[in-house]
Amino acid sequence: MVALAGLTLAHGADAPHRKEGDAEASLSEIGRVIIVGAGQAGGEAAIRLRQLGFKGEIMLIGEEPLPPYQRPPLSKKFLSGEMPEDRLLLKPAEAYAEENITLLTGKKVVWIDRSQKKARLEGGRELGYDALILATGSRVRALPVAGADLPGVFMLRTAADVDALRPEFKPGKRLVVIGAGYIGLEVAAVARTLGLEVTVLEAAARPLARVTSPEVSGFFLDYHASKGVRFALSAQAAVIKGDARVRAVGLKDGSEVPCDLVLAGIGILPETSLAETAGLKVEDGIVVDRQARTSDPSIYAIGDCVRRPLVHYDREGRLESVHNAIEGGKIAAAMITGSAMPAEEVPWFWSDQYDLKLQIAGLSTGYDQLVIRGSMEKRAFAAFYLKAGKLLAVDAVNSPAEFLGGKRLIERGASVAPAALSDMSKPFKEIMTAALA
Repeated sequence: MVALAGLTLAHGADAPHRKEGDAEASLSEIGRVIIVGAGQAGGEAAIRLRQLGFKGEIMLIGEEPLPPYQRPPLSKKFLSGEMPEDRLLLKPAEAYAEENITLLTGKKVVWIDRSQKKARLEGGRELGYDALILATGSRVRALPVAGADLPGVFMLRTAADVDALRPEFKPGKRLVVIGAGYIGLEVAAVARTLGLEVTVLEAAARPLARVTSPEVSGFFLDYHASKGVRFALSAQAAVIKGDARVRAVGLKDGSEVPCDLVLAGIGILPETSLAETAGLKVEDGIVVDRQARTSDPSIYAIGDCVRRPLVHYDREGRLESVHNAIEGGKIAAAMITGSAMPAEEVPWFWSDQYDLKLQIAGLSTGYDQLVIRGSMEKRAFAAFYLKAGKLLAVDAVNSPAEFLGGKRLIERGASVAPAALSDMSKPFKEIMTAALA
């Protein structure tokens, strides 16, 4: 960087590829795109830009040492040791160089100067941009109790978190999982499979209370219990006890659960600090429109950090999912390159616990009727959520046809008779075809 009479000029790799003084670069003038956040959303956006023919410079900047990788396996096969690190990666590091994408790992963007279109790295280096994509993701919600910083207390968000936790997973060790959401239950399943004693503490009256019905919650509760997991429901941690290391979790009712290690899985928060400092609109996430644009037309935001229109439900919300990361990357790349708007899918999610594969399509909030198809006893069923006869969502356990068919029905805004959904005499594909006719 060179300073002349108060004017900062950028040279070489730090220079924005646009005409000085342009308030907004047109599509033809976008020479450099900076992507802040090298997770799945950021990695998808970078690769998609190249696939759509973008010839300019792409800089992908991430705080972690690894190139973009999958997060869902962290609490499943990566934790259990079944998946090596190289399979966790979305693409090998060399692939980004081959696509002429500058990948900066272990680097943090600390400031955005919107008026000058510059991003500042920790250490002071400034990078000009013509278009900026924020893919800053989320951070784990800190456990708000004394003792949460004791050795033996873990959180799980990054590959490094798993690397620290995995050596502790030894047969006979006592693990307390705080939080019975997807992450908590997935970790509990891995721990029991590896021979640990597991107790799950949940403040709500049932596991998965925020995301599924009491019937599906009950199924997972019973299945985990059959595998030897102990549950304390409507139970809140008050203190983590220990001296040199954790030895117990004290509850608000005065009881305590002895343990050798603790995993806190009480949710995540959108990482919006950079956007807030830059003056972008933030309301439980960085607010974007359907084109992934923030309140600044030169800045896009994608992934866990955003609050976006949920077009199939006529409202806005945050999604924490692979689907959301991939779709956001596709949309931002399309808008920057002037390409056609990609189709917006119904939200989808999944969770692996023991031999159960839970696949979810849609959002069940506000449902007024639940229809169960299949057999919970045989561990192969689907729970369909309807509102005024219209299908909102499906939770499919070891039932891929119901997941795929249900997803398509939700995309089409279909209404389906409950009796048809539960009719096991017909393949679900036939039921779906009739509903869409």
